[in-house]
Amino acid sequence: MNERSSVDDLAAKLRDELSRYSPGGKLPSSRALVERHRVSPVTVSRALAQLTAEGLVVTRPGAGAYRAERRPATAPAGDTSWQEVSLSAAATADSVPRTVDASGVLATLAAPPAGVVELNGGYLHPVLQPERALSAALARAGRRPGAWGRPPTDGLPELREWFARGIGPTVTAADVLITAGGQSALTTALRALAPPGAPVLVESPTYPGLLAIARAAGLRPVPVPVDTDGVRTELLAAAFEATGARVLVCQPLFQNPTGAVLGADRRPEVLRIARAAGAFVVEDDFARRLVHDDAPPPPRPLVADDPDGVVVHVGSLTKICSPSLRVGALAARGPVLERLRAIHVVDSFFVARPLQEAALELVGSPAWHRHLRTVAAELRSRRDTLAAAVAGALPELGPSAVPRGGHHMWLRLPDGTDETALHSAALRAGVAVTAGRPYFCAEPPAGYLRLSFAAVADAADLTEGVRRLRAAYDDIRP
Repeated sequence: MNERSSVDDLAAKLRDELSRYSPGGKLPSSRALVERHRVSPVTVSRALAQLTAEGLVVTRPGAGAYRAERRPATAPAGDTSWQEVSLSAAATADSVPRTVDASGVLATLAAPPAGVVELNGGYLHPVLQPERALSAALARAGRRPGAWGRPPTDGLPELREWFARGIGPTVTAADVLITAGGQSALTTALRALAPPGAPVLVESPTYPGLLAIARAAGLRPVPVPVDTDGVRTELLAAAFEATGARVLVCQPLFQNPTGAVLGADRRPEVLRIARAAGAFVVEDDFARRLVHDDAPPPPRPLVADDPDGVVVHVGSLTKICSPSLRVGALAARGPVLERLRAIHVVDSFFVARPLQEAALELVGSPAWHRHLRTVAAELRSRRDTLAAAVAGALPELGPSAVPRGGHHMWLRLPDGTDETALHSAALRAGVAVTAGRPYFCAEPPAGYLRLSFAAVADAADLTEGVRRLRAAYDDIRP
């Protein structure tokens, strides 16, 4: 049993036992709990901390733990109906309503119920995360002189230099800002580059979190279709001309959700078209470190071939490490960097120094490259397992292309399939998948599902998940 489940189990037992104690009554000592439940002192400490956070237990240094006093009766609910009028009145003044649908983002963040196979996760399963290396890095970081002091607002120079080296020789540390993950970087970029009400070109389909960012900022996402070679440049030029947009957001490498890699002939075209339109390209390079071990060397980032400051580059350590390692980077050249810096500082001041120090410790350790190799091999193996399972059990839903990077597959549903019904039936059958609708900012051309192969514990879960999806598919067919 892992430490997390041990903590949860002990907390549940102590929660049940609290009824034996009167408010203010003292609980057994930590030593007694260790002996009674045969767990470690760390498990006892964390379980008590969990109950303390829930307001059920009070701990007193040197004295022990006590049942908390009863909370006063809940105050009568107020009348919040006035907010509907206020929020609606504010929306009428905006050229674009700022009502945000976060369902597409929450689908990849919320943990499914127990027993449900998670084929909708957006992060590596804990067995793929470098947990020991992260813990060791955080411990070493905490001992660094000044680790809890205020960092430079742009980020630690050494970390900025590390990100710059990974982007390419044309980018320097002076071009980089450290952000609280990729989502924060995208938010900063869109706020810096487009005023409320402006159009912003996005790939179609695209990452739902980007659409949520754009709408929260009062922007109008305009779709530009993608195919197996990425964004279609002939449609991109027409979209710039028709809308007057000054921003394109794209994922040239292992695009989410299609897995497409921008073709070699289209890369210079994207930069040329944007430059001619006087527009910026926000390059979301989220999958740079999720390349499978059977893939050819990936093309370098667009920003590495951009001498004119067209590209604002976004990178992150989160996807390859842990959802809680919220460390990312923005890279840009020219006057736009100062605007990015200003918005970044106003929004968050800076990224917590211990987290930056831990990131530096991690990427500078021998464990870092071992982790990259392990993930590259594991993702390729899981991809093959999922592709084989889909081909065997659900040939009707086969992907148009099997990706060689990233951690998901994009499946087109047969015409007439009710995507919403299938999504719900899958959950009832014990498998969580991601519906395709949130990936489109306009009417989708067909129904789709996105399946992730990184968020499960092992390959057997992938096969079982597809078996359950087959049952769900059969359940909704007429």
